Amino acid sequence: MASDVPMSPELEQVDGEIQDIFRALQNGFQKMDKIKDSNRQSKQLEDLTGKMRECKRLIKEFDRILKEDEKKNTADVNKQLNDKKQFMIKELNSYVTLRKTYQSSLGNKRIELFDTGNDQMTEDNNVQMASEMSNQQLMDAGRKQMDQTDQVIERSKKVVAQTVEVGSQTAAALSQQTEQMKRIGNELDSVHFSLKKASQMVKEIGRQVATDKCIMAFLFLIVCGVIAIIVVKIVNPHNKNIRDIPGLAPPAQNRKLLSIDTFGRL
Repeated sequence: MASDVPMSPELEQVDGEIQDIFRALQNGFQKMDKIKDSNRQSKQLEDLTGKMRECKRLIKEFDRILKEDEKKNTADVNKQLNDKKQFMIKELNSYVTLRKTYQSSLGNKRIELFDTGNDQMTEDNNVQMASEMSNQQLMDAGRKQMDQTDQVIERSKKVVAQTVEVGSQTAAALSQQTEQMKRIGNELDSVHFSLKKASQMVKEIGRQVATDKCIMAFLFLIVCGVIAIIVVKIVNPHNKNIRDIPGLAPPAQNRKLLSIDTFGRL
């Protein structure tokens, strides 16, 4: 893992010692394949076990210093340092597993084991490593881990079911809103058509009213003209420039009444 994370001098010194032990463990396990004598292999395995104990102690020291400097560092630096610590724990556990493999092949007595975390160190660093556990403890721990995994899966299933239900409700609401929008659109079209038709009717009525007014004005002028002619004819009956109105009797001529004498003569 890259060691370019900013660290305090004390933390950097501990990290350097841990990296030296990891290199020693890597070289030591490579030499195990070249050693043919079982006694020498057993002694080599014990030496490697001692290095792993020392590495575990240094990782605890690394964690202690990290907690002391936690307030001095930024959140990003603390995250990188914690990730580095987890990586070191996993690498140490890989060497522990490799040691158990060689131990099983040698058939030696069980070498004294030491405690650490499964995948990560707890705050009090009192969790045992897998190499310290018996087969029954390993089975119990495996069952416990499986139960926890099952619980996590069940919670995940519930979350997924709730998400699916919320999605279904949302889809139904969107469908209803879509239908409502369609109905509103159809109603707006109907209103627009009704307004257009009403506008046409108003224009037509306006034209009819204008036509009626023109006709009434024309008739009024005709009536006025007739009345004027009648008045002028009555006032000046001898005016030859004014023609007689059809249907209107001419004014009566001056007639002389017969006298009684004349009637007697007859």
